[in-house]
Amino acid sequence: MGGRAERLVVVVGFEAAELLDIACVTTGLAMANGLGGADGVPYRVRVVGPGGGAIRCGTGLALGSDGSLERTRGPLDTLVVSGGLGVERFASDVRLVGHVGRLARESRRVASVCTGAGVLAAAGLLDGRRATTHWQFAPLLAARHPGVSVDPAPLWIRDGNVYTSAGVTSALDLTLAFVEEDHGSELARRVARHLVVYMQRPGNQTQMSLFTAAPPPRDDTVRALVAHITARPDADLGTPALAARAGLTPRHLTRLFTEHLGQPPGRYVRAVRTEAAAQLLVSTSLPLASVALRCGFGTPESLRKAFADHYGVPPSRYRDSMRSTGCR
Repeated sequence: MGGRAERLVVVVGFEAAELLDIACVTTGLAMANGLGGADGVPYRVRVVGPGGGAIRCGTGLALGSDGSLERTRGPLDTLVVSGGLGVERFASDVRLVGHVGRLARESRRVASVCTGAGVLAAAGLLDGRRATTHWQFAPLLAARHPGVSVDPAPLWIRDGNVYTSAGVTSALDLTLAFVEEDHGSELARRVARHLVVYMQRPGNQTQMSLFTAAPPPRDDTVRALVAHITARPDADLGTPALAARAGLTPRHLTRLFTEHLGQPPGRYVRAVRTEAAAQLLVSTSLPLASVALRCGFGTPESLRKAFADHYGVPPSRYRDSMRSTGCR
């Protein structure tokens, strides 16, 4: 690049790595280079793997690598370890994990995507830190590495100079966060616009929605009440009202919700209302007071409190960060 200063980013792949874990990072940073302008500090991205040969991803597609993990040397700006089906074999190889640890010590910033967190944990890089991974594998990571505070909810987490992200496309959210941290929010917005994605989702946005996270409850009564709650979040959804609708006592209703949904009616209703409000904030220009009324909160203050508990950010910030940069 003609002697200009660069940010060297090394993305580590391996046999049966997830292609999107790698591509979201490389494409996002390449787009930032193309849109960064002459005064920007460009990213130089290298994809490396064990032995330096082609990386056959879990989908069967093969990526040419830029070199071997073993021979890669720092200093690096950013080290990113991808995840995928082959992470178990990679994380159990003491020699390869040692090279990840070595490069981490030579990097300004260290990150993992999805199950790549298992590699960072095996290298001791997550000890005493809060970290995330794909929600499906979070219990396994926590069981294997009790010194790591595993939080399965957020899209990505920063703890010091170590970043961990959730499954697959959350790698793009993490990459946009890197661009914003390095070059400012305007470039991050331009990258998001060109990639035709929503603006960066807050890192502490939950990985899954109530509406997609679990199959419908098996119990007919609970299933009917769930349909009623999601269709009418502005209705009277107190436990007594729901119990009367189902012809049950409040105590019996609470027992059914806890058994089939893992939480009492009041907590479930609050979560549904919060997610309904999130949808309205992104898809409409309604003022906060109107969103609160439509979703059964009554007042903007109640909505703000629910949002802070559920998403970790106020509604206004959520709306700003989640609005599409293209047509809605």
